[in-house]
Amino acid sequence: MIATCGSARRSLARAFAAPDAGPVLLFVEGAAGLGKTHLLRELAETPDVARLWWRCGAEGGRPEEDEVWRGPALLLVDDVHRADEDELRRLRRVLEGMEPGSAAAVTYRPEELPVPGMPLGGSAMTYPFRLTVLRDRLAPWGEERVRRVAEEVLGKGESCTAEAVSALCERAGGVPRAVVDLLAMLREQRPAFTGTAAEVAAAGVPARLAELVLSRTYAMSSAHRPLVWAAAVLDGPAARDELIGVSGLGAVPGSDALLRALESAALAELGEGRYGFAVPLAAGAVRDTVPGPVRQDLHRRAAGVLSRRQPVPWAAVGAHHRAAGEYRGWLRAVEKAAESAAASGRHQEAITLLERTLATPGIPPQARARLAPLLARNAVTGLRSDQTVEVLAQIVQDADLPPAVRGELRLDLGLMLSNQMGRFAEGWRVLEVAAAELREVRSVLAARAMAALVTPYWPGASLDVHRGWLIKAAAAADDSGDDAMRTAVLANHVGLAMSWADPEAWDLVERLPVQSTDPACARQAARGLCNAADSAVWLGFYRRVDGLLAEGRELATRSGAPYTEHSASGTRLLQEWWTGQWLGLAKRCEDFVADTADMPFLASDAYVVRGLLAVAQGDWVEARAWLSQRGTFGTENLPVPLGATAAGAVIRLTLARQEVADAAEQARAAWTVVAEKGVWPWAAELAPWAVEALARAGDTDTAHAMVRDFAQGLGDADAPAARAALAWSRAVLAENEALAEGRPDRLPTAAETYRKAAAAYAELPRPYSEALTTECAARCVLAADAVGGEAPAHSADPAGPKALAASASPADDHATTASAIAELESCAQHFTDLGAVWDATRARALLRTRQPAKRGRPPGRPSHSDQLSPREAEVAQLASSGLTNREIAATLHLSPRTVEQHIAGAMRKTGALSRRDLAHRL
Repeated sequence: MIATCGSARRSLARAFAAPDAGPVLLFVEGAAGLGKTHLLRELAETPDVARLWWRCGAEGGRPEEDEVWRGPALLLVDDVHRADEDELRRLRRVLEGMEPGSAAAVTYRPEELPVPGMPLGGSAMTYPFRLTVLRDRLAPWGEERVRRVAEEVLGKGESCTAEAVSALCERAGGVPRAVVDLLAMLREQRPAFTGTAAEVAAAGVPARLAELVLSRTYAMSSAHRPLVWAAAVLDGPAARDELIGVSGLGAVPGSDALLRALESAALAELGEGRYGFAVPLAAGAVRDTVPGPVRQDLHRRAAGVLSRRQPVPWAAVGAHHRAAGEYRGWLRAVEKAAESAAASGRHQEAITLLERTLATPGIPPQARARLAPLLARNAVTGLRSDQTVEVLAQIVQDADLPPAVRGELRLDLGLMLSNQMGRFAEGWRVLEVAAAELREVRSVLAARAMAALVTPYWPGASLDVHRGWLIKAAAAADDSGDDAMRTAVLANHVGLAMSWADPEAWDLVERLPVQSTDPACARQAARGLCNAADSAVWLGFYRRVDGLLAEGRELATRSGAPYTEHSASGTRLLQEWWTGQWLGLAKRCEDFVADTADMPFLASDAYVVRGLLAVAQGDWVEARAWLSQRGTFGTENLPVPLGATAAGAVIRLTLARQEVADAAEQARAAWTVVAEKGVWPWAAELAPWAVEALARAGDTDTAHAMVRDFAQGLGDADAPAARAALAWSRAVLAENEALAEGRPDRLPTAAETYRKAAAAYAELPRPYSEALTTECAARCVLAADAVGGEAPAHSADPAGPKALAASASPADDHATTASAIAELESCAQHFTDLGAVWDATRARALLRTRQPAKRGRPPGRPSHSDQLSPREAEVAQLASSGLTNREIAATLHLSPRTVEQHIAGAMRKTGALSRRDLAHRL
């Protein structure tokens, strides 16, 4: 496990290539733990060669000289650095006598050689004329090798994370022995190792490594030892003057001590002019042996030394001040570290440091008043931390805080609750209080709180309420005279205006100061662009989205706004869903969810898109899980347009399962949320399914009211997606009423309205919605054309009313019927191309009810022997997706009994043992 010997084996192979081949001597150099002995063990497996071991420094661990070269042989010499001068003289004689067809491999630690660079001692050796002398140097492992070994020890589960592998490689310096020993410690750790870098850092020092470094350290004189202690306290590569300064030794004694430390291999040269421990883990073992008072003095001097570096590593300076017991210096350094990290866009680093500091008991009120706002500002700009919310919620209760500070903290807490946590109702209340608190003391922050209340995405407050806050926020921003604040209000004004398709919206986008050199203004402008892109997606302006997102993300990256960058990624996923860019989309959604695992609300777009894909693919169990955000937070807290979209998909699933009453209840509840908000373009993804549910449930009055309110709410707004959805909703209502009243003559009108919707979706473009509405149009034509017997059974989707009665009048225009069949065939192909398995299966099932049997086919069913028939394949595909027999029957116009027979046939032919196994077999 520790090393490979491919190159060493090839080097020695030449000695055994021919009977008269010249001998080969291979020196293998490697620091402690790099795997030299393991390499020799692998070489010892060379076939058809006599193998002799010579273990230096071990009594009885070497062969007699006259035994060595009796015929071709491989001599394996381990740890030659341990040999004394007598043993080295004897070994030199043996190597000088090497015969043709023989080889020797000699390993050593370069740092422990008595004479540097001369593994066989200070006396020069006489090498035979035909002897080939080679040298190989073992190197530490890289991350990829550490990962493979970690998977061997820990398994390929959740504990073997990229974070853990990186930490292992760094802390063990890539030294194989240290890596393996540390992995063994982690494997036995209780509670079980979960794969974080913090756990790796806290695991301790393996016993073998600790004994090695301590033996080397305490072999030095007590006068020189403080320099090694200084390296242990600094815990990283340091310059000579820094080590001497921390040690407290003078220049001359310190330089002498460094030389002694290098000679004894207690320290190593890690780079030009930089010194420290070859294995970073070793520092902990040495540090733990330093007496407490001495260690505090070392930390105090380390803080001073590091303060002179450029740039100053303030986080490390603070840690040394704290270890030295200097708490005032610690808090000052933490503040500077956080400010430095924030200025360079490393918000998460600042958040982690400030959270850890503020969670420490006994922090003075003055320090809390300085550090808490800094934490809040970074948290709002960066990514969420649950602990940040908890810390801020506690701090705002501190009565000793100045009112202005408390108001600022409350503002940031409200923003985090709303934007990062998805706890809208709670965040809204906190922001309202913050706006009132700040109105009298800090106009800039008051404007910021009011601007946050302009954002319309949250459930609850109506559009008019947001417009009222916009007036207040704009006035407060103008009073403040702060350009960044004016830009923040403008960014939210863009989002508000775009949401309800205000004709002024695109002009507002043009006013965003995207060229500003002020990072604060640039961050707000980036947010405004991404707000516009998100609203453009909901409105249906897909061709404008690319430019807005590209400019917004570039500006967010440049100005250090990771939250805006991530939210833009969610907008991109929504656009890809609607415009039919489905290839790899499920994987992109899952990757985004994984990347934002500590902030699930930020990934809510990805959850919904992944759920919509699962619906189309017929994986309904997965669909419900994704649409419910996999339980990460309450779906009632989703932004209104996203919540309406998810609700529409859930209603569609419920209808497909023939649970009409439940679907109607869900429709009423979801519609209430949108109606209360009053942003009617956001009803687009809900309206067709909500109208369908209520019409099928017999509540046509409410269905009519929904369509009427939707139309009136849109007015003449430029909202292409909502216009198409309105046409779809009207078509759904017309189809259901025609069927309910037994008026098939009215179905062509419904078909024509469906085609208008399809044409509108084609213009956007939205290929999936276009195919769904085209399918509906074809279904209406075919249903109107039904002659005698039972008309085509409805699939319960996309607009699943009951089938026409058998008495429906036949259509006279057979050309229209042929056109409808052609449309349905095209839809089935479009569904297949997109990957919408369930929709394609449903469309083909409807086609089979109308297409005549092919002429010339012999009577009776075709034989498929051990191959699945087309119908069995369809049923098996849907069954493996998780659909029940009843759901499959509704989709394919079959009886549940027939479905059961097809599944049984598919399992028999494939050898599947269960439905789950059937999915694997398929």
